[in-house]
Amino acid sequence: MPRPPNPEVRRRLLDAGLALVHAHGFAATGVKDVTGAAGVPKGSFYAYFPSKEAFGAAILEHYWSDIEARLVPILGDDDAARERIGRFFHALADDHEAGDFLLGCLIGNLSLELGGSSEAVRAELLSILDGWNEALTACVRSGQGGPDGIRDDLDAGKLAALLIEAWEGAALRGKVTRSRAPYDRFEAVTIPALLR
Repeated sequence: MPRPPNPEVRRRLLDAGLALVHAHGFAATGVKDVTGAAGVPKGSFYAYFPSKEAFGAAILEHYWSDIEARLVPILGDDDAARERIGRFFHALADDHEAGDFLLGCLIGNLSLELGGSSEAVRAELLSILDGWNEALTACVRSGQGGPDGIRDDLDAGKLAALLIEAWEGAALRGKVTRSRAPYDRFEAVTIPALLR
């Protein structure tokens, strides 16, 4: 009788896989690399993930759940909506800076690498983007038509989507330039221009 899956082993596989995929990309990361980094026998991998593709989707969910727990609550704070939006994106940029801008955003990275070839990863990316858009939409909406002065000539959901799309562009450029400058421009120019 096989042993039941161990949540600690699954977490170690996800942590190791996240670090490796974020640093080297999905295609360049093998199952053996992940199991070696996690200190788990290679054969154990498939007891937790039916395929490498399913593992990629699980890595994304693992990555986003951390952001969702640490940073998304900023969007629901009691401060002015503009301030919350700025603090949220500033905190994301701080995360990227902590890695010397070498890694970029895993959501953007895997969107480019697997968004067109892996249905499992694409479905997880859609789920993440929808949840992110929903949280940002609620924040934008709370600042429309009030003293915050967030424009109300565009739907809050569309403004949230534009912010996310512009952020991903800044993150991509920040990874290439290994600089905070694109993030700073996003905060100083893009956010005010979109929310005006």
